[in-house]
Amino acid sequence: MSLADLPPRQIAYFVPDIREAALAHHRQFGSGPFFVIDHVALSRSEHRGTPRPLDHSSAYGQWGGLMVEFVQQHNPDPSAYHDMYPAGGTGLHHVALFVGDLGAALAEHAAAGNQTAQYAVTTTGTAFAFVDTTRSLGHMLELYEPSPGLTGFYAMVAAAADGWDGSDPIRTINL
Repeated sequence: MSLADLPPRQIAYFVPDIREAALAHHRQFGSGPFFVIDHVALSRSEHRGTPRPLDHSSAYGQWGGLMVEFVQQHNPDPSAYHDMYPAGGTGLHHVALFVGDLGAALAEHAAAGNQTAQYAVTTTGTAFAFVDTTRSLGHMLELYEPSPGLTGFYAMVAAAADGWDGSDPIRTINL
């Protein structure tokens, strides 16, 4: 797998308040609308190989041809987010890529010296992982396989932005 063959699908920021950050981004760049998922439901979560709870919420919107995500973590436990931003820091956290085989991609990154910082599975069955590439890239990579549910979500966010008039920029959804 070559990273050159994997276009970025999303850029994500770790923030203290996803709604506030999404609104500020919308005002500055015209991005959105943003779809908020509070307390993303996970069936599994591991931080650096150790099972740990990860209570987080995300706001997803379209920024030109790219999805932008704002993430906040509600619990104080160790996580890939807290690895980069302990004690309330905020900033660019990851770029997301679709991979054909998540296990093979993680093994390839591990062989190159990039640890899996977080591995999780949503209750809808989507597995994702954060690979710690902070030394080489300055941020993490989020990897996941493009399932119909995931690509459908990306398509829904992009379609909502197409011709959007700027009204109702923050929309809460339940998955």
